[in-house]
Amino acid sequence: MVVLVTGANGQLGQSLQFIAPNYPELHFVFCSSADLDITNIENCESTFSKIKPNYCINAAAYTAVDKAESEPEKAYLINVTGAKNLAQVCKEYSTVLLHISTDFVFDGTSTALSVKNGKGYTEDDIPNPTGVYGQTKLDGEKAIQATLKSYYIIRTSWVYSQFGNNFMKTMLRLASEKDSISVVNDQIGTPTNAVDLAECLVKIICQTELVEVQHPAFNFGIYNFSNEGQCSWYDFAKKIFEVNNITINLQPIPTSSFPTPAMRPKFSVLDKTKMKTTFGIQIKNWEDSLQQLKH
Repeated sequence: MVVLVTGANGQLGQSLQFIAPNYPELHFVFCSSADLDITNIENCESTFSKIKPNYCINAAAYTAVDKAESEPEKAYLINVTGAKNLAQVCKEYSTVLLHISTDFVFDGTSTALSVKNGKGYTEDDIPNPTGVYGQTKLDGEKAIQATLKSYYIIRTSWVYSQFGNNFMKTMLRLASEKDSISVVNDQIGTPTNAVDLAECLVKIICQTELVEVQHPAFNFGIYNFSNEGQCSWYDFAKKIFEVNNITINLQPIPTSSFPTPAMRPKFSVLDKTKMKTTFGIQIKNWEDSLQQLKH
């Protein structure tokens, strides 16, 4: 089985490279943006004609949430045009697409019953992005759905890992530079260890491979994946320091004290019931997963 991975140098791309040796039955081909520019349809065509992948994991994305507000065209090009290009070539080569989306497709103040109950957004809740990044990710989802039948769209949140740039690494860096840090405590969500997300994607591929012969349209669609539990960014930071035995003056502040160009969802916990029941995937609690990355 040939699995093409876009965005190979990002957090998820590097996490997939990290676990790839554990799956010798899968032949991974990792492409950075220099190898495969998803915004260029000819580049996509030539890459697919050479590799002929059975599966494509699209880990390439424009994820600079605040910057997207001032460069919407660039965000659109990668998150929408890029997604559409991949969907088109996947259709042409009968490739199953696994596309990563985000909790930012939701406004975080929804009247959705699941959210009111504090259980988190389900895949059936109506998206309502509040910024350019969330809107382009939602438009990318729609472009895939309009083009392709064989797809999995996986919405995730608060991704961190030992790779790339992320909140955990920022906190550890700031702790080495400052005596005191302030972090917002009124945005609630769930951290996602990128290695856990990578494992989830590989399990989806392995299971699809097993049953697709009998069920050609096997459970394709939108799924949520993050670690279990919920916390604020302040709680997340506190746990990062605790796990790494770092003593620092950590102050909780409201979002209003830390204005940003893009609005963040106040509550963006994702309900993983569909993922767990469909694929039988065991999901770790965010605190347990973070513990494994102790420095």
